Amino acid sequence: MNDQTVCCYRHPGRETGIRCTRCERPICPECMIGASVGFQCPECVSSGSGTGHDPRASAPRTIAGAAVHTSDPRLVTKILLGINVAVWIAVMATGSRLVDSLELFGRATTTGYGPLEGVAEGEWYRLLTAVFLHQTPVHIAFNMFSLWWLGPPLEAALGRLRYTALYLLSGLGGSALTYLLADPRQPSLGASGAIFGLLGATAVLVRRLRYDMRPVIAVLVLNLIFTFTWANIAWQAHVGGLVVGTAVAYGMVHAPRGRRVLVQQLTCAVALAAIAAVVAVRTLQLT
Repeated sequence: MNDQTVCCYRHPGRETGIRCTRCERPICPECMIGASVGFQCPECVSSGSGTGHDPRASAPRTIAGAAVHTSDPRLVTKILLGINVAVWIAVMATGSRLVDSLELFGRATTTGYGPLEGVAEGEWYRLLTAVFLHQTPVHIAFNMFSLWWLGPPLEAALGRLRYTALYLLSGLGGSALTYLLADPRQPSLGASGAIFGLLGATAVLVRRLRYDMRPVIAVLVLNLIFTFTWANIAWQAHVGGLVVGTAVAYGMVHAPRGRRVLVQQLTCAVALAAIAAVVAVRTLQLT
């Protein structure tokens, strides 16, 4: 080789007359990767997907703009299910003590001569802990079956982070409406609010994808009938979760592509602010 010979920067012994169109370094045929104009080297392609953008820009995306996870599309659903089952096992092992500490009620005493407790007394964590709390085998079995049926398709469509936000906001929405409307001495627990939120989100997703709405509507109507006809059901949690879940899902799947993340974040923020406002109003009423 003479002084004018140009060799591939990745293979010094290979002469070449081609240069990367981005970094202009010489590349041999083995290193050349076709681009819209000319060829690019492996390093430029790996750092910018061959387009000058972040590599994640060309990765597969869900309808809500989230990254597609092929390793385990049910991961978050499994985690949520595991938390619910773990808390239920803990309740079975400890009895009513754990239930008294985690269930939702506005303002009451858990013992005959005990101090006032509840959300109105600053125990705001009950709004969330009650969502993961069950007592009877039938109660947790029904809710976990519903979670396993509704959760994975939504997790796949929305992505893990958005799906988690949807579940938690739906559960909090159900708790907030229960706190607002129910007798402050009446305890409430269960994942039903979050499950109804997933049901509302499923209806939004099915409509967005232009699938047949009739099966979803039938299930929703049937569940609402049970909500208002069966005894010992906190209908407020069902309605609150349904409203919040539907609204959050609508904002997630209908957000314009150019401002998708911003609109989704604002949707979740508005939902959380509305929940906080309901809780604040009820607290002022009870104190």
